[in-house]
Amino acid sequence: MGRLLAHRDARTYLAGQLLSVLGDSALWLAMGIWVKERTGSNSAAGLVFFAFIGGTCLAPLTGWLVDRVRRRPLLITVNLATGALVGLLLLAGPRLWLVYPVMFGYGVSNSLLGSAQTALLPALLPADLLGAANAALQLAATGLRVVTPLLGAGLLAWAGPRPVILLDAATFGLAAGSVAALRLRERRPGRTGERPLAAITAGLRHIAVTPPLRRLVAAVVIGATVFGFFETVQFAVVGAGLHRSPAFLGVLTAAQGGGALAGGLAAAPLMARTSERALAGGGLLACALACLAELTGQLAVVLAGGALLGVCIVWINVGAVTLLQRRTPGRLLGRVDAAANVLVTVPQAGSIAVGAAVIAVLDYRILLAVMAAVMLAAAGYLARVPASPADTATGDPIAASNRVQR
Repeated sequence: MGRLLAHRDARTYLAGQLLSVLGDSALWLAMGIWVKERTGSNSAAGLVFFAFIGGTCLAPLTGWLVDRVRRRPLLITVNLATGALVGLLLLAGPRLWLVYPVMFGYGVSNSLLGSAQTALLPALLPADLLGAANAALQLAATGLRVVTPLLGAGLLAWAGPRPVILLDAATFGLAAGSVAALRLRERRPGRTGERPLAAITAGLRHIAVTPPLRRLVAAVVIGATVFGFFETVQFAVVGAGLHRSPAFLGVLTAAQGGGALAGGLAAAPLMARTSERALAGGGLLACALACLAELTGQLAVVLAGGALLGVCIVWINVGAVTLLQRRTPGRLLGRVDAAANVLVTVPQAGSIAVGAAVIAVLDYRILLAVMAAVMLAAAGYLARVPASPADTATGDPIAASNRVQR
């Protein structure tokens, strides 16, 4: 981490992203609460999050855009445009419907910025600092998201939505300034002559024909099919398992934040000694152990499980993103990142819905046992697959595949 912070552009970039995460996390919950207060409707509040998720579903198109232009000017432009978009919420007092299109655009922006940031890092940093940079970003994102939703809700309760909106808009301006301050100079991407559909699906095809990426993404997708159960199960763990009030969930969240901090600090050194695949596999195993710990109903063990959940999230994300960056040509990074996000997000979103439905008829401990079994299966699959020459191959697998086809 010391070498990373000694890199001038890395310090500048990470500071800007830290501020952006601060504003993002404060806004999304506050807007849902605000709509609930104004309408009294749970459905209306839930549609705020649905609008945001709907925007992120355009990831294949945003990933294609990321690969068509220089990433640094794109990040500056999108950050400034998103700050202006968020500012429109200041007009939503008598026009509450305005929240929904703004949150949809916010979701589109989130997807676009995420892919552009993933694609920019390999051009910004030496290859041996990618793991540390990804760990620092995950550490900041996970740690801040433990605190800043409460900050947003607190500001909303104290002074209304205006300061929350202004805070978020300002952080996008600061993030744009940090990117503008980078010394990086990029070449304009060349035209490939691909047909639109082939260009948009190139990220998915790259994952399919790159064995290391295919195996890791498949393992994470397996885990994602049950990971969303946590959104519902955690309330049962607190109420039925620990016999505490729902407010005690904040303590579990704090334990998760502590685990994320420890996991983020350990991620880069562990990955340097092992591999991206081993780190992600360790994250899947940590998730399985977290599920088993939360089965016990013992306070100390459940808190330890919360900490393991924080470790799990950071290690899986850092391992997967770093492998993606190292195994993907720069011209495809935006589309590959977008494709991987869609492959993981869709089953995770489905598991949230399934978990919310089945917990009404099944004991929460059954769901935790199922989660542990699936996570162990995913970790076992990743560990069982032997290394092959393709795992160490470099270059552009899609180009190689196309050459074979011709």
